Amino acid sequence: MDNKVSNGRTAVERGSERELVVTRSFDAPVRLVFDAWTKPELFKQWWAPKSSGVPLLACEMDARTGGGYSVTFGHDASSSMTFFGKYLEVSPPSRLVWTNDESENGSVTTVSFEEEDGGTLLVLHELYPSKEACDESCAGMEGAMPEQFGQLDELLVILDARA
Repeated sequence: MDNKVSNGRTAVERGSERELVVTRSFDAPVRLVFDAWTKPELFKQWWAPKSSGVPLLACEMDARTGGGYSVTFGHDASSSMTFFGKYLEVSPPSRLVWTNDESENGSVTTVSFEEEDGGTLLVLHELYPSKEACDESCAGMEGAMPEQFGQLDELLVILDARA
């Protein structure tokens, strides 16, 4: 991955050899963006990139400090892959920190949500245990993250209209 890739709204860059930083502005209030990251019924609607063709089968979240999460992708139980971890910090509606415990190369992810001109500035920061783990996990994220965040944009328009 290049040092920085941007599609105009989503910037994906390496903060260091072990870090990935993704920045995106959303035209929705912070509380709605935070809810979309912490409520399974909302998260399921935007997290899996549609172009991957791999649906999100299950999503469980206990979005509180010390709580856990589990997200399962695949076409059926035999071909599924589950990502899981625990929340180290949940500070509504401004900050989430969680572990990615599905492998020894999992990152610690921090997402901050800041009010910006009536919208939300989101910064996602992933810290990996090694450069190699970051290289492996970050491959393809410059395409996936903008697509996922585009899907989140679509959901936020619906949620904002209901609010």
